[in-house]
Order: sequence, then structure tokens, then C-alpha cells
Amino acid sequence: MIEVRALTKTFKLYPQPSDRLKEFFLRRPFHSRHQALKDISFRVDSGQTLGIIGRNGAGKSTLLKILNGVLLPDSGTVTTNGRVTGLLELGTGFDPAMSGLHNIRTNGLLLGMTEAEIAGSTAAIIQFAELGAFIGEPLRTYSSGMVMRLAFAIAIHAQPQTFLVDEALSVGDGHFQQKCMRRIRDFRNGGGAIIFVSHDLNAVKMICDRVLVLGDGGIVCDGDPDQAVNHYNQMLAGDDSGELSAPDGGYGNFHAAITAARVTGLDSRGSLLSSGEACLVDVTVEAREDLPELTLGMVIRDRFGQDIFGTNSHVLGAALGLRANQRRTLRFRFPMALAPGKYTVTLALHDGIDHTRHCYHWWDNACQFEVSGIRGPIFTGVCNLRPELETLP
Repeated sequence: MIEVRALTKTFKLYPQPSDRLKEFFLRRPFHSRHQALKDISFRVDSGQTLGIIGRNGAGKSTLLKILNGVLLPDSGTVTTNGRVTGLLELGTGFDPAMSGLHNIRTNGLLLGMTEAEIAGSTAAIIQFAELGAFIGEPLRTYSSGMVMRLAFAIAIHAQPQTFLVDEALSVGDGHFQQKCMRRIRDFRNGGGAIIFVSHDLNAVKMICDRVLVLGDGGIVCDGDPDQAVNHYNQMLAGDDSGELSAPDGGYGNFHAAITAARVTGLDSRGSLLSSGEACLVDVTVEAREDLPELTLGMVIRDRFGQDIFGTNSHVLGAALGLRANQRRTLRFRFPMALAPGKYTVTLALHDGIDHTRHCYHWWDNACQFEVSGIRGPIFTGVCNLRPELETLP
């Protein structure tokens, strides 16, 4: 368990290093102040996972450093039940001149482990990190992925009650990332509390029970993963206030708008279609002013809110443009290769390759459809890659 109450942190920013000396000797300020955290409060109980997302500079890393004891807050309190460990910047607490084996001991001591705990966990740490003979080599010879593997292995074997995971987990190969994710789920199922900071929104949706969105050092959204991720996308679109919104929950500047959308199967003529059938996504758009360049995008999400597939007219090389008050219906057509299940379609109108430049209209879950049954050979997983099998000489 970890509880944070009214946490604030301010940094002094100096234009150049010599200004620190000027300030000391001349007894007058040569700095500006940056408030990295503003009145942050939340609680994470045992067995819960809290996600934290936000733009770069929103205060995420500062918050984790305070929770991990690397920084002290200006005001507010952090109450924990048991040991808190985690991953911050790669290499934190490591000595690059010493071997991986030596760093297991020193980093373990920094995390609060006893000599006996370190001795009893060393073999398991080495096995989990999969470093083999490299465990006796200096850390400076390690790749960033190897450093992350060692750091994660030490932190998770420190038997924490609260585990902090920063963006460092994104380093490394796919095999080890999956291994880390399984261990994180096992830790949570065993009653551990997790605070997960990442720009991987799919991972946030899959792992977290609740998500905080930070903006300019404060909490701008506290809700379920879907709600928080949608708010974050709205921030990326340049509408932090949410004043430009539509009754359907969409947002944007509405220089153009999506007025209707539906998904149908070419054969079924309805929103219930089969895997292997051609799928049609029809979208009606209307311009409120002349827009010589316009991009229509879509994202298909599964029942967990994961982004399964996304594309837009810009990357497809389809030039779109509308005159003021002009209305058109556009169609995405593609083979339905997804596995049976329920899905939603999120749509967006914007300028350029993505919605972060000029977002005209973003509409989450504009329509939904269900895939029921499979045409042709059955398959498992998320999608049908239509493989071919050959016998080689």
C-alpha cells in the first residue's frame, strides 16, 4: 500500500551553472522556479495497479523519484506499508566499473535488502536476468537491454510490497518484456501494489486498474484506463480544457465533423460479420470551412480497449479535401482478419499524419461490430495472418 497526500515539488532553474555561484556570493536570486508537482494526492492498495501517463515534463519521473526516496518533496507526505522498489532511469544505483555480480549486492543494499536476503536471492536474480557468463563482466560492457534486465531482476527479487515501473521497461527484447509483464501480473495477483508509468497506452490499459493523467505537475484526470487514455489523447490534440466537445463525447475544433459512421459486412449487411468476410467502414464527414487537406483516420480496439489496428487516409496516400458545408461519405474496405469477439471503431478528422497538429474531430467508439465465426481454416490469437506452408528441399 502507498498513500500520497498533497505532494508538491519545486525546482530552481539556472540559465547557466555560474549563476549558482553568483546567487551564493551576491545574495540575490539568479534563478526561476519550476513547480514540477502541485498538490498530488492518491492511494494505491495491495493488489492494485495505478497507471500514470502524461506528456514529457508533466511530472511523472519526479513523482516516481519521490516515491522511491531519491528526491524529497517540498511539502506533503508519502505513507508506505513495507518496502518500495522499482525501476527509474537505467543505471540508477549501479557502478559501471564493477561486475554485474558486484552490482547485485550494492544495488540490493540500496533497495533495503539485507546481506542474507541478497545471498539467498543472487542465484534467482542471475537466472531471471539471463546474463550467463556476462554476470562477471564490468557493467560498462553491458548493453542498455542487459542493464535493464539486471535492474528489473534485482528490484523484483527484493520482495517489495510496492513496485514502481518507469519507462525503462520498454528497453530490451520482446522475450524479456513479456517475461517482465508476466512477473508484474504475478506480483499484483500476489497482493503487491504497482505504480506503472509508460507511454505504451496498450500496456497501461491491460495492466492498470486506475490511471492518473498528469499535466503541468497536477492531476488533470483520475479514472478508469479507457477514460484516462481518452483524456490523454484529447490533451495531445491540444484541447486540455475539454471545452470543445460534442454530445457524443468527441472533441476537436470542429472545423470539420464526423456526422455518421457504421460498420457492415459485405455479405452479412450488418454489424455482425465473420472472420474472412470483407468489412466496410462508412464514415460521413462534413466541413464547416474550406479544407483543402483533410485526413480521416480510424483505430479498431478490442474489448479490453487495446489498439488492434489503425490507419488513415494520409498514410494510404488518399488525398482528401472538402469545401465549406460540403458533405461526403468515405469508405474503408478491408478483409476482416480479426478473431471472433467484440470491437469498437474510433474515428478522427485532422490535418496531416496524426491528430496532434490540427484535430478537427476525434470520436471515441463511434461505432461497434462483432466478429462471429471463421471462414476457412480456424486460427488462434488476435488475427489471421493467412500463412502458407511450403516443403523445402
